[in-house]
Amino acid sequence: MSKLLIALSFCVAILSVSTAAQAGSAQLLLDARTGEVLASENPDELNHPASLTKMMSVYMVFDAIRAGKISWDSPVPFSKHAASRPPTKLFVKAGDSITVREAVLAMIVKSANDASAAIGEKLGGSEEGFAALMTRKARSLGMMNTTFFNASGLPHDRQFTTARDMSTLGVALMRDFPKEYELFATKSFKFRGKTISGHNNLMYRYKGMDGIKTGYTNASGFNLVSAVEHDGRRVIGVVMGGRTAASRDRIMERLIDANIRKASTGQQLLVSRSNGVQMDMARLGDDIPVPASRQSSLSAVQGMAGATGTSDPGAAAAYAPSDTVSAELVATPASRLAPVDPQHTASTPAVSAERKWQIQIAAATSAQAAMDLLSQARQKVGSPLQDLDTYTEMVTRNGVTFYRARFTGFETKEEARIACDKLVRQRYDCVLMPARG
Repeated sequence: MSKLLIALSFCVAILSVSTAAQAGSAQLLLDARTGEVLASENPDELNHPASLTKMMSVYMVFDAIRAGKISWDSPVPFSKHAASRPPTKLFVKAGDSITVREAVLAMIVKSANDASAAIGEKLGGSEEGFAALMTRKARSLGMMNTTFFNASGLPHDRQFTTARDMSTLGVALMRDFPKEYELFATKSFKFRGKTISGHNNLMYRYKGMDGIKTGYTNASGFNLVSAVEHDGRRVIGVVMGGRTAASRDRIMERLIDANIRKASTGQQLLVSRSNGVQMDMARLGDDIPVPASRQSSLSAVQGMAGATGTSDPGAAAAYAPSDTVSAELVATPASRLAPVDPQHTASTPAVSAERKWQIQIAAATSAQAAMDLLSQARQKVGSPLQDLDTYTEMVTRNGVTFYRARFTGFETKEEARIACDKLVRQRYDCVLMPARG
């Protein structure tokens, strides 16, 4: 019997380690005034957001109120789906409704999953549709490695974010909705005669902290985004993958204490920058496909075109260069590629008939930023890119100009594919296509 107990204990220990390993440790402290990263560890590691997802759900509500689509007193009905979401929740019955204000406070203070699903259905028609809108909005804010599949953060194997992206969202909430952001400091609220209390314990005791959100699932570990203002300095801290709530809070305290003096003083809030350059992929129009983390870019294009399980050549061709039937989209950790628009292409380099293939790794808001990306990629990847030509292609859509960053001069498609594989391993995106003559 003792041997059996020892064996069982060993199995439990192994399973516990395996579960913890699903959540990668990551942390970042951002100067919200300049966009400078003051300290970081694994800032671009993909992690499940858990209830940090509700930060984006709340952003979407604020945005809808400002646009006049809803008001604070608008009813939010609960469907069977919304009412069935597991705790934490308000336990509102299907067929009942609450106000938008109650839904927002429930998401912020209680981290209510049923309220999140209900608000998603109200704004997106369905929670899945709302998640697609959330992802599109994330891209427009510069969150290039975040993909949402629900409004609450309940476990989903393809719902990912990064510490860097969560810091970007924290700044956006404060900058875009300064008055509404104050709700994130709410400690409790009254709901149908009951007092609903929050559990962001660090906010209640750390001087200068006024938000933002906690999160936890087995797969994500303990997550926290915190905003602090002290002596004119404004910082956003992100900790993901904590082992316990208490240890996560201690990490956040140390992160802020050790680095907040590096932050700039002032009043202005700026959007954080990705990889040192201003990436601007998703502000180019509503017809851009919603990327999906760890899913092929082609599947994402087909998904937005309504394809279900079968290839849709028309969907692929809609995003292909003008001189080829389709571009081969290579799977990436989190796609952030802008589709090619043949109506708005600038001059392209002369390419000999023997140099047949090219790849695009990104797009940026200036030609210099695009060239910087190409230079950085060449340094990281090495030999497959050393002897290739680089160029940028200017494109304007909906009044926004951006510059595609491309390598050209691959002799064969296979050479281009090998380079793409190496770029993806370095967390770059890569689209492979025939070179233009």
